[in-house]
Amino acid sequence: MTERQAADIAAADHVTQVFVGHRELLFSVVYNILGSVADTEDVLQETWLAWATRTRARNAEQVDNPRAYLVRVAVNQALARRAEIDRRQETYVGQWLPEPVVTPLADTSGAGDSSDTADAAVRADSASMALLVVLETLTPAERAVFVLHEVFGYAHTEIADLLGRSPAAVRQLAHRAREHVHARRPRYHADPRMRREVTERFLSAALGGDLKALLQVLAPDVTLWTDGGGKGPATSLHPIHGRDAVARTLLTVAANARDLDIRYRRVNGDPSAVLFDSGSPIAVLVLDLTPGSHHVRGIYSVTNPDKLTRINDR
Repeated sequence: MTERQAADIAAADHVTQVFVGHRELLFSVVYNILGSVADTEDVLQETWLAWATRTRARNAEQVDNPRAYLVRVAVNQALARRAEIDRRQETYVGQWLPEPVVTPLADTSGAGDSSDTADAAVRADSASMALLVVLETLTPAERAVFVLHEVFGYAHTEIADLLGRSPAAVRQLAHRAREHVHARRPRYHADPRMRREVTERFLSAALGGDLKALLQVLAPDVTLWTDGGGKGPATSLHPIHGRDAVARTLLTVAANARDLDIRYRRVNGDPSAVLFDSGSPIAVLVLDLTPGSHHVRGIYSVTNPDKLTRINDR
């Protein structure tokens, strides 16, 4: 091997290592903009190709800030893809919910967590299922600005550079997005142990057919969202509102459910439940709690099999 060949191999390895080192951040940013794992992976592939082409070209100028370059490419690719996702949603059967990101359930006691585990948990908690549903009501630009500023802490001036907009325009987008989101979802994060306990009580009551216990755990203004995509079971083409209506619907569905295996996992960072039938995932269930109480104000059920393909029973 010649010195030139060895140098080319070393350079290629460095290019790959830089991208891999930022891949988790890129995935989180893009997923929070798109709400789709499959589309996120496609955007990351496009970002990798742009990065590799840019940095492996002979006589290419060095990228002074690889992180900023990669995020800029990924965010703009994501914004371009939003139009395609919006078109798909227009013909989607029933309610649309984000594709859940399911990870092992971390130790909620806080004991024995390494810094790596804690960092991963923080990144996984970047946007809950409930927040992602609210973000769907923003424009693509508003959503990108909200995600970058509110979730990942980018300054408005940095975002302006990433999006090719003026800082004033970014601040205006951020203001509109923040007011819109906070009006529909106040800042609140339930204690993980409380969320796990409420999820267990909820499932015990629903699957056990205990109407009284179910009504006790539901908030009066609870809403049930179910996403079957025309392929999996769904309770309605539209969200169901109100404690009595939601409880009746859940007990009707549960009456036909037998011998389900419940596994507790983190879904978009929150302790949640995955239901399996004969080893195959059939539903992801995420609960949203009312601030300062143990009552469930939001129930998100994803049963579209296309959104469950990445989940295993281990």
